[in-house]
Amino acid sequence: MSRDDSAANSSDSYNSAAYSTVGIQAEAVHNSPVYIVHPDATPQEKYRVGVRFLEDGVPSRAREMISDAIAHGHDGTEVRFHWLLAMLSARTHHDLNSEEIAGLRYLAGRVREYAEDEWTQALRVTFDLLAALSTVGGETGPVLKQLQDLPYRQHDAILRHLDLMLTGGLKDYLWAETLEQARAERFANDRGQRVWTYFEPSPIGARAVPPRPSTAAAAKAALPLRAGLFFVSSTLLWTLALITEAAQALVELPVALGAGLTAARFGVRWWGRWPGPASADRAHVPHPHDPASDSASGTDFDPDPTDGGFTKRVRRSFDRHFSSHRPNEFTSDAWLAHTDQIRSGLAAEISDLYREERTGVERVEWLIRYLAEDARNRYDDGTLFDPHHQDRTPGRTKALTVAALAVLGAAALAAFATAVTDAAQLRVLWAFLALLGAAWSGLAAASRWLEVRREKHRLDRENREYLEQLAARQSAHQRWQALLDAKRPSEQEMEAWLSCDKTSFVDEALRHHRLTWRDLITHTILVAPAPSYRRGRVPGGPWRYSHYVFRLFLFTHDGIREISSEFDFSDATRRNEQRNNYRFDALTSVQVTENADVGYDLELLLANGPARKIRVKDAEAHQLAPTENPEEISEISLSAAGSTHTFHLLEGIAADGKSWIERHGPDGLAPFQIAI
Repeated sequence: MSRDDSAANSSDSYNSAAYSTVGIQAEAVHNSPVYIVHPDATPQEKYRVGVRFLEDGVPSRAREMISDAIAHGHDGTEVRFHWLLAMLSARTHHDLNSEEIAGLRYLAGRVREYAEDEWTQALRVTFDLLAALSTVGGETGPVLKQLQDLPYRQHDAILRHLDLMLTGGLKDYLWAETLEQARAERFANDRGQRVWTYFEPSPIGARAVPPRPSTAAAAKAALPLRAGLFFVSSTLLWTLALITEAAQALVELPVALGAGLTAARFGVRWWGRWPGPASADRAHVPHPHDPASDSASGTDFDPDPTDGGFTKRVRRSFDRHFSSHRPNEFTSDAWLAHTDQIRSGLAAEISDLYREERTGVERVEWLIRYLAEDARNRYDDGTLFDPHHQDRTPGRTKALTVAALAVLGAAALAAFATAVTDAAQLRVLWAFLALLGAAWSGLAAASRWLEVRREKHRLDRENREYLEQLAARQSAHQRWQALLDAKRPSEQEMEAWLSCDKTSFVDEALRHHRLTWRDLITHTILVAPAPSYRRGRVPGGPWRYSHYVFRLFLFTHDGIREISSEFDFSDATRRNEQRNNYRFDALTSVQVTENADVGYDLELLLANGPARKIRVKDAEAHQLAPTENPEEISEISLSAAGSTHTFHLLEGIAADGKSWIERHGPDGLAPFQIAI
């Protein structure tokens, strides 16, 4: 099988996966002002933002910002050094246009005029390195010694930003140092324990279910009429009793009054605090030892079983977190069965509280996790299924209430008997009507009065619970936000780790193919999102991904070596590596396709194989702020991925083959050499 045939057959499955629809699990846009430039920003502020872009791997924006600062009067050796790095970062000689080359020559001529300082020395060393690239067999020892003598900040910046520019023997001399530094910094600053926080979306604020409005208005309206009827009926009954037998009625009346007051006093503690039907439906959950709890799973709440959106994702999240946070004596399945109704109620609550446009379940995961932990803790405390155990009415109160009502009833019947003793038929009728009216109106008035008291108690309790619940959730939100803020890596850290991963990947590819930098004409590396990733960024910055695809192109005199692999950014593990080898003339076509709804795709067509489509960047979706320009953010992400240089290089080779690289070699940099 020829080299080209091997290339055509080795990567079909991988490339189809790379071009398939990528499943985005979460998108996080952090509230950071690092790239924010106000319209009235000073040149110094624009320069600082430009340097930040350069350090964070977005040289295209760095060139714009630093050049703008220089044009408005902010100049100097430090500014010029960073401008030079921005011009050369993530680029090779053939990426420079005539205007940029003229600007580099102008700066090279002015270096001798600058006052001597560390930045002037760094400028001189950078230009000497560029000059050494075009010197065949030249002595590189002096310039390498000058590079080593630079302060670490300038030395490290030159090595990092001239990575693609430095090639051949000079790169060989510097590679061991570059690789050693990458190995030392690749997992620095607790990378494995912090990367995940970068892709966590900003948690949405805490919310709780507010108290339901009081329903006591109708009861209050009906109470005066019923109380008035009770007063009239009772007065008539006791008046008839006094007329018939005053002495006996004077004994029965105080007994009735005392019993009534006692029943009112203790009854309100019983029935005036007992939840009504609506409250009971909301609060009551069967105890695990009740027979009803055994069939809880059969009465599971499901607002919309066919809903594949927010509600269903919330329910799945509750299941996952309840499985993870459970008492020690329960298995996952047993705990889920035990808390089935509780999870259903909580899922319905969260779905109702946060069901709004563009609210993903990822932003409320912190609350679901907290509620799962809270349920476990309340089970350990014995309050999971009985949250209002403190509201239970003591048995003594119930007994006194029942006894007082019995005495009141007996006193009323005694008064009726007294009133009808030896009475005329008309008086008996009036006494009976008075007793019947007092009983009905008294029961109705007491019922309305107790309903008013119940609603007041319910409203007070729910308001108290609401405030306590909201405070607890706000505290949990603050703890989670503080954790994310404390552990979230900076843009500079993310870029440094990514750069170390790329260095390690290049080194493994060189060792696998037994190549040295002297064997290469040039190289380029393309960084793209892998399938099923999470992504995040700061306003104005590029997207960063939890899973990448690194695609390295090594251009040798014999042809092109293409190596690709998926990277898990959290621990830098690799999988699905593919290697392709083909001649320069086998690359017949390169096409870049931009679709606003999908993203950027790179299509490579080899002479003896099908077109291979490579996803370079996904669409921006809806995560842009109103002040952000979609085209500008797209350009920033493409620049950070190294796609601009890669596209230029591949398109040139597809058009003219190997001769295009040879015509765009480092010889064009010879005029930059500075006479010392």
